Amino acid sequence: MTMRPLRQLVQYLLPVVFVLALIGCLVGGASATVVTTCRAAADSDARVDYGFCVAELGMHRESPDADTWGLAKVAALTGVNNADNAVYDIKALLAKTRGADGPTRAALEKCGRLYDSVGFAFAEVDDEINNRRYAAGKGKVAEAVSLARQCDDALAKAAAVPSPLAQHSSYNVRIANICTAITNLIK
Repeated sequence: MTMRPLRQLVQYLLPVVFVLALIGCLVGGASATVVTTCRAAADSDARVDYGFCVAELGMHRESPDADTWGLAKVAALTGVNNADNAVYDIKALLAKTRGADGPTRAALEKCGRLYDSVGFAFAEVDDEINNRRYAAGKGKVAEAVSLARQCDDALAKAAAVPSPLAQHSSYNVRIANICTAITNLIK
């Protein structure tokens, strides 16, 4: 028995294997940018949660094609989405307490305005990064965090324990840290 059929099979399969490997590298390479950027951000700033960074940025539709600059913008847009979700949740909470007055309702109304401003601040971060004004963008990130903390303070004063917006507040700080750290990586 000769080895000729095996050689022909190998010669036939080699280009197919090469193409499949190339496709695998291209598909895997997109997420590698998120992974490597999040690793660099976490290494440069201890406040960055690496796993959270990969999970949140990795699922955004613009992440597969984004470089470090693009991922800083994705982090800002993710902050916008969180703020929008907070406003939606606040409206739902206010609808449940329709007709009721009191400190919690007043705090929620204030938080609705504040988280609306948080969303605008993160949108301005995206604009500033887009225009390569990184210091201004980081300033807007700090503004977004400050606005969310004002909401936390208002809810605490209203004795709304536990805070109905704790998840949004925590997310806001985490994504702000990621956005700042990645912006600092831009050369």
